[in-house]
Order: sequence, then structure tokens, then C-alpha cells
Amino acid sequence: MNMSRAYTLLGKKAGYQGVLSVGRVQTPVLGLVVRRDEEIEHFIPHDYFTLDALIPYQNGTEHFDIRARWKPSEACLPWQDEEGRIINRKLVDNVASRIANQPATVTESEQDQTKQAAPLPYSLSALQIDAAKRYNFSAQQVLDLCQSLYEKHKLITYPRSDCRYLPKEHLAQAPDVVAAIANNAQEMVTAVNDADLSLRSKAWNDSKVDAHHAIIPTPKKASVNALSGHEMKVYQLIARQYLMQFYPAAIYAEAKLVFNIAGGIFIAKGRQLLSAGWKVLTGQQDEQEEGVDKVPPLPVGTVLQCREGEIKQRQTEPPRHFTEATLLQAMTGIARFVADKELKKILRETDGLGTEATRAGILDTLFKRGLLQRDNKLIKSTPAGRGLIHALPSEATYPDMTAHWEHQLQAIAEKGQAYQPFMQTLQGRLEQLIEQVQVAPVPVSLQALPAVSKPAFKRTRRAPKSKARTYKV
Repeated sequence: MNMSRAYTLLGKKAGYQGVLSVGRVQTPVLGLVVRRDEEIEHFIPHDYFTLDALIPYQNGTEHFDIRARWKPSEACLPWQDEEGRIINRKLVDNVASRIANQPATVTESEQDQTKQAAPLPYSLSALQIDAAKRYNFSAQQVLDLCQSLYEKHKLITYPRSDCRYLPKEHLAQAPDVVAAIANNAQEMVTAVNDADLSLRSKAWNDSKVDAHHAIIPTPKKASVNALSGHEMKVYQLIARQYLMQFYPAAIYAEAKLVFNIAGGIFIAKGRQLLSAGWKVLTGQQDEQEEGVDKVPPLPVGTVLQCREGEIKQRQTEPPRHFTEATLLQAMTGIARFVADKELKKILRETDGLGTEATRAGILDTLFKRGLLQRDNKLIKSTPAGRGLIHALPSEATYPDMTAHWEHQLQAIAEKGQAYQPFMQTLQGRLEQLIEQVQVAPVPVSLQALPAVSKPAFKRTRRAPKSKARTYKV
């Protein structure tokens, strides 16, 4: 609050009439968006090249090319970028010419079946992320819809939960909950009928349930017309995620072949969905299967013939702007934006920046105060947001400081650290920062900011002097 007042007044000196708020969670979030936007703007693309060996394969009437990607050796390091991509066209041209019409010998062969379990029931953040991806709902919108489903309609359990597990005792309610889903969302009758209530997912775990369990439907039945369109969409997301717990795992066949062609290493990987299991409820193509090539089960020592090398020229792409979903994912997985291993651990243990109950409000505040803006589905920083981040001390704009405070607060809660020394250090640092703001000139980043639609300050006129009252005696 003190820093918000200090920087808002600093902005006022520069002629900016909006609020420049600072917070231990909202400021690192704003910093994430600002740095991402500027990284995109300053990005300089460069060309790189891929090389696939095309190896014809025939088994009866089945005929296709095995596509094996070249794995450059250490000798190629001078012609690779930091991501290991080849940036020298002559090099791939040379390798492509060497492997054409050459024997391709299988040196490694792996075949395996893997199972992918259903995702756990929703926490609030997980629900907000999926609703943003599927329906472009904002975090605050999802929270409001959940509150209505919980308080008004009584159709879901407590929505502000950060837990994705369920107590075992809730299994007894499963038949009633499933029957309520079939009644409340008629589009899900088939999904309900195909659910196997004898199955048990890993969601049923008493040891991982705290004050509140995952968000699930209640056994209450309601009129189909009782819900708004948006409420029904959120209800169906929650119901679908619950039903997944009673579906079998998805099963994949995975294969990998390593070829030696003219002394070079080429790797082919394949993945095929054998049994959809819970994935039948998603109604969407599995993203992981897109572009995956067929790879037959060949034993080591098999010799085929490489027909040719296929070169593709590509260009590096900048990172993508944040969306509501990816920004929420960044907040819950903020540890990946921190270099310090100890701080990473702290942020993982505390589930990132903010809490289930506060993340939507934090984003809403940044939008309302004109520090972030929406561009269709994209979230971008405004000039005021950038100006504030560049005006603040760097330490305040990264999640590291918040993680350090969380670590100390946790130690205080566990009686491993005294409260008073922590507060004295914090207050001393805060006073130092505010003093710097008071004596420093207005930062360039806060000068010439665009006007705001709703100024935080109003011009006040000096009140006229009141005349002295006289009283009759």
C-alpha cells in the first residue's frame, strides 16, 4: 500500500492521473507480461534447418516412409544455435547427399505400451485455465460463475479450493452425483452411462485433502432451464472432469528406432492411441499425436534403404503473448521463471504466486487500473504497466522477493523464525525504497504516459473562507 501511494504520487508528478499500484504478487505478474511483450518486440528471427531420412517400408499391403530425424554429432556444434538447431545450410546439404540411396541399419529398437491416467478433478486455478482455453472466460468470470453454481444453485462444492483430490468417503455419493449430472446436463447422458463406478482413480486420497477437496458436482438435481448458458458450460466442465475418474486410462503404443546411415544417427519416433479411455470425454484430438509418424516394430540389425534426405528450412519464432490461460499457468507454475534452486523449491511448495481465491482478483485489478489490457484473447502490458515496471527497483518486479518472504513467513508459522526481526527488516527496506522515491527525479518511463479514462485525482478548488458568525446577546 505504501509503495502504491508513493508511485501513484510519482506518476502524478509526471502528469499521469491513474493509480500505479504495487503488490508482492501483482507486480511480479505484471513484470512477467512486460518482459514477455518486450522479448517479442526485440526478437530477431534466424533460419535453421532440419533433415529427415525417408526410409521406404513395406509389410504386405501396407507401405509408407519411415521418417527419421538426423541427430547431429558433437562435431557439428559450431553450426548449431543454443537450442541445438543446425543453422548452416551447406552442412545439411552435404549430409543429405551422403545418405541418399544408402543402407539404413537399425541399431536400437524400442516398443512399449504406456498408460495415461485421467487428469485429477479441478482446483479453482485448473478450472480457470481450462475454461479460458475452451471458452475464453476470464479468471474472474469463472470465479463468479462458480460462486453462482455453489451459492445460488447448490450444484457444485466449495469453489475456492486449491486441492485436486477427494476423500474416500465421497465414493459412497458417486451414484447420486452421477445421476445428478445426467439430470442436470442432458448432453452428458452417454458419458454417464459409459462410466464405470467400480473404477478408482488416484484422486481418492485422504492424505492429500486439506480443508477443502476438489471441485465436483453435488448430488442435487435441478431444472435444465435453471442455469444460464455460461453457468452450464462451467458445470459441464466440472462434471466431465469428475466422470473421468470412472473411466480407464488411455493406452498408447510407442515405438522408437535408431538408424545408422552413412555413419550418421537418425531417430524415428511414433505414438499411436490404442484405447481412448477417458479421452472419449474430451471431444478433441490429442495434441500430442499431431504430426507423429508411423514407426513399425523392427528388430535390431534390420537393414532398409534410405531413399533420400528431406531438408526443411524453418525460422525461429518469438515466444507467444500471454493469454488468460497461460498467464494463470505462469502464476501457478511461477517456479520455472526463477533461477535460484532454493527459491524454486519454495514457489513449488506454495503453488506459485497468489492463491486460488486471490489470482482472479489480482488480474482484475491489473486490468481495471490500466496496467494490463486485452487484445482479443491475448493479454498485453499497457504503456502505464511498462512504465511502472521500469520505474520500480528490479527486485520488486521478479517473483524471487515474494518467494523469499513466503519462506520466512512459513518459518514464522512453524516457529522456526521470530516475527519481529522479519518485520523490522521488511519495514527498514520499505522505508528505504520510499525515501528513494521521494528524493529521486521522475523516471523517464513515467513521463508522457497516455491519459486515463477515469483519473484517480480530481482537481479541487479551494473552499471560500467562511464569514465569522455573530451572535446577539
